[in-house]
Amino acid sequence: MDGKRMQQIGFAALMGAAAGAALTGHRGPRAALAGAAAGGAVLAAIDGAARARQRPDEIPAIWSRIAAGGALAAPAGWAAGRAGASPLAVGLAAGALAGAMGVRPHKVALGPVVGLAVGAAMRNRPPAQVAAAGVVAFRTVSQLLFREPQVELLAERATAEQLPFVVPLEARTRYVGTGYVRDLAAATGGVYEEATADIGIVASLDALAGPGFDPAAVDPLVREFYEHTTRFTLDIVPRWRAWVRPGYLLYRTLVARPLGQANVPMNLREAQRGMHSRIDTITGADGVVSTRGWIRSFAHNGEPIYVGIYTTYRHGERGYVSVGFPLPQANFTATLAPRPRPGGGLRLTSRTGDGQTGHYLSYIDGESRALTTLAVHGFAEELDVRVDGGELRADHAFSVFGLPFLTLEYRIRRKPDPSAQDAPRPSPR
Repeated sequence: MDGKRMQQIGFAALMGAAAGAALTGHRGPRAALAGAAAGGAVLAAIDGAARARQRPDEIPAIWSRIAAGGALAAPAGWAAGRAGASPLAVGLAAGALAGAMGVRPHKVALGPVVGLAVGAAMRNRPPAQVAAAGVVAFRTVSQLLFREPQVELLAERATAEQLPFVVPLEARTRYVGTGYVRDLAAATGGVYEEATADIGIVASLDALAGPGFDPAAVDPLVREFYEHTTRFTLDIVPRWRAWVRPGYLLYRTLVARPLGQANVPMNLREAQRGMHSRIDTITGADGVVSTRGWIRSFAHNGEPIYVGIYTTYRHGERGYVSVGFPLPQANFTATLAPRPRPGGGLRLTSRTGDGQTGHYLSYIDGESRALTTLAVHGFAEELDVRVDGGELRADHAFSVFGLPFLTLEYRIRRKPDPSAQDAPRPSPR
């Protein structure tokens, strides 16, 4: 048994000891001591058995994680009881907290219900026992009801070649910002060009050809937009669902703005202030553009909206688009598959179940370039580009845990001068 596994089992034993003492402490010091010894031994055995069966790139089995959750809850329940909380209140709080940690809205709603039921059933038991039972009961019920994992460890210390659907480009500082591609070129030795003229987010739509998608059937105007994106200007209208607005406002204040990344307009009024858009490129020694970064920012203050690195790749006979959003020492990648749309339109979707499309959060080791990647199954998106009345339109729809939360509506117009800089102005609605 290696040293790392021994440390993990030792930590589990400490958690179990704290839980055992909390669960039996109401009987006196001797009982608490015996409970600590038993709890440490039991949780160490559970953790050791789970890790012995653990395969590479897997997290420990769900039953060991449920046991660990209950162990963590017991001391918290004991402390709440010492502060005067009733078993009913402790059960409700334990279930609510466990549900909130599940993130999924269905789990958030289920948590308090399970916790309240456990608290009512154990109203004469010590709060530590109620807290542990509440967490274990919720985790067990939610596991039975929600079988599909929403977040899954996909790979640990993998190479970029092993994960072609991940864009292995991170931010080397805590702030991404509109200068990201310039900084990347300086770090990698490529030739940087800001606001490259007459270029697209993909080199050729033919790279996406495959069974079920024929680029020749795409309307020429749609093809031109993808291959010569800078010839067009985009007006945007964000449509946020009411339920997500408070959470997004908090995320935007605490995360997006400090990062200089993924800072979507909150409403139409903000979008109408105007946006700047450009594609920065890096060219390799062979003279071929190796990196295309689509950068959008607010016109009035230059604040970044998003920085996306667009790539295409092929797997088997199919082509895919991967968009990587650099984060500090990490990358959030959306990999999308092309689908035809009536009338010559094009859909890009993350929901195909083919093992390639989806959303991936990767930590990138700065020295070895190894990837540790999570698959975020609960996130989905679809981009629908079409010609409507001679004009290009697009709807970019996002959902989380099956619940739609945002649609970005685009009106795409050709510039009078194809070489002009792109400064889209959202049209009022």
